[in-house]
Amino acid sequence: MQIKSLSYEFSVCKVADYTQVNLDSDYCFIAKTDQEKSLVCISDEVPANVIERDDGWRAFRIQGILDFSLIGILSKISTILAEHKIGIFAVSSFNTDYILTKRENYRKALAALEKAGYQILE
Repeated sequence: MQIKSLSYEFSVCKVADYTQVNLDSDYCFIAKTDQEKSLVCISDEVPANVIERDDGWRAFRIQGILDFSLIGILSKISTILAEHKIGIFAVSSFNTDYILTKRENYRKALAALEKAGYQILE
């Protein structure tokens, strides 16, 4: 399986609303619940109406389109990273999964996945 390294730095945010979110960005993940409005975006694009933010995240994605019938893909990756004491923040899109780790653990995460047999695409 291939893992694509993304070159951006990301921020995980809580926002007042989505009016200032750059929806034309290459990467923008939003989640709304009865308790919060969340946003994961490129750090240079964090909107002014942010309530809380956590910077310093790097991301990679599972390359290709994952069929919904596939089981355990994210579980296997998260287990490998957990064994190396690397925390993750996962985001899923219709096509695939994105895994974020803190900047200081990013290269270590990619190395662990490569050692486990994943092909890393820079």
